Amino acid sequence: MNVNLELTDHCNIRCKMCSQSMRDDAHGGPKRFMSFDTWRRSLQGLRGMGDVALCPHWLGEPTLHPRFDAFVEYAFAANAGNALFRTFKVHTNAVILSPERAARLVRLARTPGLAPDTFTAIHFSIDAFSPEAYAEVKGSDKHALVYRNIERFLAIRSALGAERPVAHLAIVVQDENRHEVSDFVRHWGAVLDAVAPKGGRRWNLTADWPPFDADAIYLRRLNSGDQARSDALHASACHEVGILSPSIRPPGSF
Repeated sequence: MNVNLELTDHCNIRCKMCSQSMRDDAHGGPKRFMSFDTWRRSLQGLRGMGDVALCPHWLGEPTLHPRFDAFVEYAFAANAGNALFRTFKVHTNAVILSPERAARLVRLARTPGLAPDTFTAIHFSIDAFSPEAYAEVKGSDKHALVYRNIERFLAIRSALGAERPVAHLAIVVQDENRHEVSDFVRHWGAVLDAVAPKGGRRWNLTADWPPFDADAIYLRRLNSGDQARSDALHASACHEVGILSPSIRPPGSF
């Protein structure tokens, strides 16, 4: 069972392909932050529900919540024996990812008393290689900050000798970034190669939701009013970087 508990529907950037950016009332009312009591009661309500995959995200940016760190710390502390949730994943645009927060997330992935693969992944919504395309797609000038934050997270995880949470580095393929998909893959492939543990798992290059056993670069298709065109654009980008069949493959010769 996939459970999304949205900490907030506020966001700090305005991605042109995101419904949250297209309206001021993403859920039909004023944007808000979840209270800690709602978070606590919601988590306790998962007890006995079985194999729950928990994600504290839907339309907003979860790290914008003033108590994001406390919320996540509580979730892992309360989940002894995986009684509340089996797996946990964070989605973020990485605008707010300090060294302290990066180290905290890696530490939580090693929480005693939980299955070692409880904290499966952090999904980083990057969506561009160049600052120009980033500004066009994301409506923000945070390109350099985001790239620095993600690269630093990966370096901190490597320095701590950890492999989890794995990183999913995503680009939603669209007209504004199609021309730089290869550059995106080359850049992040080199970064992932640099932090890969000797004898450890290789990263994946994927055109569908990545698996949770290794880092991945994810070429994501755009949902649009002209889906056939978006699918063709996505297919051409996948073909260019060598994703043919199956949709998931190691970097190999690219």
